[in-house]
Amino acid sequence: MESNKIIMYDSTLRDGAQALGISFTVEDKLKIVRKLDELGIDYIEAGNPGSNPKDLEFFERVLKLKLRTSKIIAFGSTRRANIKVEDDGNIQSLLCAGTEAIAVFGKSWDFQVTDILKTTLDENLNMIYDTIKYLKEKGKTVVYDAEHFFDGYDANPEYAIETLKSACKAGADTICLCDTKGGSLPSHIARITKIVREAVDCAIGIHCHNDNGMAVAGSISAVEAGAVQIQGTINGFGERCGNANLCTIIPNLQLRMGYQCIPSDNMSYLTSTARFVSEVANIIHDERAPFVGNCAFAHKAGMHADAVNKNTSAYEMINPEAVGNQRVILMSEVAGRSAIMSIINKIDSTITKDSPETKKIIERLKELEYEGYQYEGAESSFELVIRKMLGKYKSFFELKEFKVIVNEPTINSVNSSAMIKIVVGEQTEITAAEGDGPVNALDKALRKALERFYPQIAEMKLTDYKVRVLDSNFATASKVRVLIESTDGQEVWTTVGVSSDIIEASWLALVDSVEHKLMKSDI
Repeated sequence: MESNKIIMYDSTLRDGAQALGISFTVEDKLKIVRKLDELGIDYIEAGNPGSNPKDLEFFERVLKLKLRTSKIIAFGSTRRANIKVEDDGNIQSLLCAGTEAIAVFGKSWDFQVTDILKTTLDENLNMIYDTIKYLKEKGKTVVYDAEHFFDGYDANPEYAIETLKSACKAGADTICLCDTKGGSLPSHIARITKIVREAVDCAIGIHCHNDNGMAVAGSISAVEAGAVQIQGTINGFGERCGNANLCTIIPNLQLRMGYQCIPSDNMSYLTSTARFVSEVANIIHDERAPFVGNCAFAHKAGMHADAVNKNTSAYEMINPEAVGNQRVILMSEVAGRSAIMSIINKIDSTITKDSPETKKIIERLKELEYEGYQYEGAESSFELVIRKMLGKYKSFFELKEFKVIVNEPTINSVNSSAMIKIVVGEQTEITAAEGDGPVNALDKALRKALERFYPQIAEMKLTDYKVRVLDSNFATASKVRVLIESTDGQEVWTTVGVSSDIIEASWLALVDSVEHKLMKSDI
């Protein structure tokens, strides 16, 4: 193994699945495995094969996949107290999973042994030793997870180290120090990791939970202290406050600190992998996440945006393309000409700051924002405005009319219907759809009308919908701003509409969203 190589161990399928609101199907897990293998993760922890029928099915199917980089690892506990390892059903389930590698967890905290497991400290040492030795005799690569290690070390350092020595003596390939309660400070983790390195002759790993918000910092501190394996999850998904976020750890270690975590050519897959896992988990992606969020390389203030346009290193620690992300210059009245030029030049590279077109676009931007439009985070709508002003706009369809009817009470999550009439070229299409609310019904009707002409519409879906009242003094006649976020699984974009009629405002944002998708597909 290279001296600067850090083994990436992903536990999204187990730890991530324990997060509130996340439940993976077998198909979900297989999709994530393929994506993690594409990214270049070394180990994919797939759960406990003896815990439920779903995991049993998963292990049967995952071993049939032809993975290029990743190894599947089954997870379980040491043998139970006062039972022979070969008679333990859970241990046999781990073997039946058929994986090359197995991770077993055991107790390093004397309190956990005596008060939770209700056994003796000596028997716990035997449980660790017997289990690992047995699995090694079966030809398995074994990772030993020292659960509650840092709390155990604080309470009884001699015994905590003794549990690691027992695992090492039994032949464990890696001993992973677990901050199971997620409360250890990075300096504390670094100090103890150094002590462990001197005490045991075994590769050291780190597994941090994020209860104190420092799982990433703690993991990196452990690496600086000599750990060579990091356990974590994509997007930091996990129980309670989550686990160490590999999407933050990997680029920090590899792009900024010189370690090798994944193949260099795969680093550009990081953002798409993060978004993919969020989609499969049915969790709204964290757009403020470092490296892989939409806000990670977004610039708004005039001075900042101007500086970035001159030299990206002024306000960016890495090139966004390095992690598969992109730079965003937020459009607003404070953005300045330099910021606006970045999006203008994507459409027409011949226009400069001093061109008359630039002045007209800036004036139009100010007019629209005075009317209530907000293009910060809704650049897709602003790009359409620019295209129309520059004569580079292509109309994909024309609305003739739409009607929306709201019915109460709601029946089977349906309380609205929409009829829409559009023209594409010389063809007229009239469709209707029902939905959970008028905007949902309108969205479905528009898609239904357009899919015959533009099949790629089926790839996109709305992921967020926000309404902001702009002038509350007018009560129910107030003007509203609607922001719609959409995705096609690869890209995320936001569009905006403003009107005193919430349905019209929603329609304007919806049309911009659809036109953005069609425009990108057409380029």
